[in-house]
Amino acid sequence: MLPFAFVRSYDNYIPAHMMLQRLEEEGIKGYLENEHTVTIDPLVSNAIGGIRLMVLGSQWERANELIEGFERTYKEAAACPKCNSLNVHYILQAVEPKGPFLSALNWLFGSIFLPGKNVYHCFDCEYDFENLSA
Repeated sequence: MLPFAFVRSYDNYIPAHMMLQRLEEEGIKGYLENEHTVTIDPLVSNAIGGIRLMVLGSQWERANELIEGFERTYKEAAACPKCNSLNVHYILQAVEPKGPFLSALNWLFGSIFLPGKNVYHCFDCEYDFENLSA
């Protein structure tokens, strides 16, 4: 058996490091493969399989159980306050242009000049909210 085994893949170093840290707190040894390559050139992420979370082969089962538990806990915390659906995602919501100047810029160049607003969006009931329930 190989000394290290693949557990999960990430397209961003922040959640990858967070998960690695949580596993290390539980005594599981691991590292992030391709972290620097994907961070420097994100366009190659799909080609090389993203940032790969690797753990010791002997600890793979425990790491997988912990990660599934962490993900399940997060999904339960991210339930929609209106319909309790777990089909909730953090998105950038476009803001409608206000005034003739911004409307003209939007018409000429698209929404590149318009600021966005990050919200949690429920794809079942179409409800938008800013904070997860504690």
